[in-house]
Amino acid sequence: MPFRRRDISRLAGLAVASVPVRAQADLPDKPIRLIVPNAAGGVADLTARTVGQALSERLKQPVVVENRPGAGGIVAGQALLAAPADGATLMVATNAHAISKSLFRSLPFDPVRDFAPVGMMGSFAIAILVAPNAPIRSVQDLLARLKSDPRNSNIGTISVGSTQNLAAELFKISAGIEATTVPFSGTPALLTALLRGDVTVAFEIVAPLTGQIKDGSLRAIAVTSAQRAANLPDVPTMQEAGLNDFDVTSWNAVVAPARTPVPVIERINRELNAGLAAPAIRAKLLEAGVEAKGGTPAQLGQLMSAEAEKWRAVIERAGIAIQ
Repeated sequence: MPFRRRDISRLAGLAVASVPVRAQADLPDKPIRLIVPNAAGGVADLTARTVGQALSERLKQPVVVENRPGAGGIVAGQALLAAPADGATLMVATNAHAISKSLFRSLPFDPVRDFAPVGMMGSFAIAILVAPNAPIRSVQDLLARLKSDPRNSNIGTISVGSTQNLAAELFKISAGIEATTVPFSGTPALLTALLRGDVTVAFEIVAPLTGQIKDGSLRAIAVTSAQRAANLPDVPTMQEAGLNDFDVTSWNAVVAPARTPVPVIERINRELNAGLAAPAIRAKLLEAGVEAKGGTPAQLGQLMSAEAEKWRAVIERAGIAIQ
């Protein structure tokens, strides 16, 4: 009996449906570039190299870390978007990308719209630091000092618009205090000023300073994350100190060009999460001060949008000049 036209159409549809979805998630047969918007040796770079090695083993393809520092992540972002959207070029996204949406008057891309979220890699807290001989031993002590002697008190951070700098501004807004924020060119200059007594307190990332905090060269009176830092379990959070809902956590994630096929993103996300679940990878990241955290592309997309809006409000309230 001859097939009717609708039977042929139905069988054709079944044939198409039987094609493995995996074929649509194939990556190009070449090394995968993982662009890092920071110089070699920093937290983002160490995270990328650790996670990149795990990804390489799981994808059975080399993952090459490519450092493209400069202009608050703009150089790296341009390199990513100039590449084919085939999954062979990825980038480490950081807080700086969410901040840049409101910090720069004109960007060659939209960090939320033009990057396809792949997945989180890890997060790390910012510490509120004082000199070891300072009389300030808690956030309450710090608030008392800032309120009683604002003319002779100040807060040190690295450059204007950095996560540390904006965390200090959010602290002032949340606590309802007025204090001068003093930006420095980098961490060494900031710590020198803190130990010399030029600044009352400093906001800086925990990761590279864990050793100095643990040996007593610096005193951490709080961390800005909602939960205590895994590498500083005895240091309270700002929320524990009474600043409800205060939560500033630095993070590193993986993104791709916006037009990257969804199956490709889902495949990389699966392997990324599997790599982050390995105890050896988690331990290696923690040595660098990073707490391994995976998640879905949708969760990362929500985080990036929320962070962009959060820092837009802080930049406006603090009166930070748009660059």
